Amino acid sequence: MRSIWNGAISFGLVSIPIKLVNATESHAVSFRQIHTEDGGRIRYRKVCELEDREVAQAEIGKAYEDADGSMVPITDEDLSHLPIPTARTIEIVAFVPEERIDPLQMGAAYYLAASGAPAAKPYTLLREALKRSNRVAIAKFALRGRERLGMLRVVGDAIAMHGLLWPDEVRAPEGVAPDAGVTVRDQELDLADALMDTLGEIDLADLHDEYREALEEVIAAKSAGETPPEAREEAAPGKVLDLMAALESSVRAARESRGGEEDAPAEEAEVRSLRESGTPSRQTPKETGGKKSTSAAAKKTAAGKTAAGKTAGKKAAAKEPAKKTAGRGTATKSTTKSTTAKRAATANTATRSAAATNTAKKKAPSRKRSA
Repeated sequence: MRSIWNGAISFGLVSIPIKLVNATESHAVSFRQIHTEDGGRIRYRKVCELEDREVAQAEIGKAYEDADGSMVPITDEDLSHLPIPTARTIEIVAFVPEERIDPLQMGAAYYLAASGAPAAKPYTLLREALKRSNRVAIAKFALRGRERLGMLRVVGDAIAMHGLLWPDEVRAPEGVAPDAGVTVRDQELDLADALMDTLGEIDLADLHDEYREALEEVIAAKSAGETPPEAREEAAPGKVLDLMAALESSVRAARESRGGEEDAPAEEAEVRSLRESGTPSRQTPKETGGKKSTSAAAKKTAAGKTAAGKTAGKKAAAKEPAKKTAGRGTATKSTTKSTTAKRAATANTATRSAAATNTAKKKAPSRKRSA
């Protein structure tokens, strides 16, 4: 790895020669600007406004623009004489617990490599001291024309340095949180905890840039003269109206994405009707056959079929115990209706058979006894 800065770590009276190298690299796909009509490259040229001509890099210097628009030239020699001790030194100023560092302050990461054999012993000493103390070193250093703040910590067998923002460069989160008072219920917190537990942990090494991979596929297809792959159409997310329902759906989806693990607990959150517990319905005894048998007996008796009336009476009498077991009120109503129907049928039959034979007169007493 190519070093971008050479200097030394100042650790009290100990000086450790080091080289600064980038600890990260970008894999982003970069594009060039072209003229869409003919594909020609679009380039930027550095032109002097006063002479209206392009100038070479060697002719370009630095300047500070004042409030009135005037330029104050600043040369490399001016920068080299700045009255700061960190021009070529990473000066350690304190050792603090890592929890004291706000992640909002952390910026670019670098590796500090020992420069030469003489740096091996003090480098190792600082590394082991940081390990044993479980602390990080806060340091100041100058890089690219400005003094910066850094945090030194151990990564494997190396010392890494994270660039830190100065405390006054981190904005306060004013106006970010919701203004309205919001109350979160315990049930919602429980579902949020369940969702976090279901998603669980992940090895960061398994994560990759899917956008870059898809972009590379498009570039490869167009380079080969093929049709670029089409994007998969994903269902648009529905409008969230109920937070509890959204949390339950999220937990269920997370469990399915993890291979359908523990689907049973998700069912426990469903709301079930109380009638599903096995309690008999109030209409069940009526549907057992009370009305059907009564109406059938009444129709047959009204038609003048005495035998059918007796049979219906016997069936109604046989079903009396079962009706009493299901509900006394229902049995009483069924018996009253059956008796009324029989009396009406008997009266009609007596009227119709007034001029009938002696056989009809003999059947009338039997109907009265059955009634």
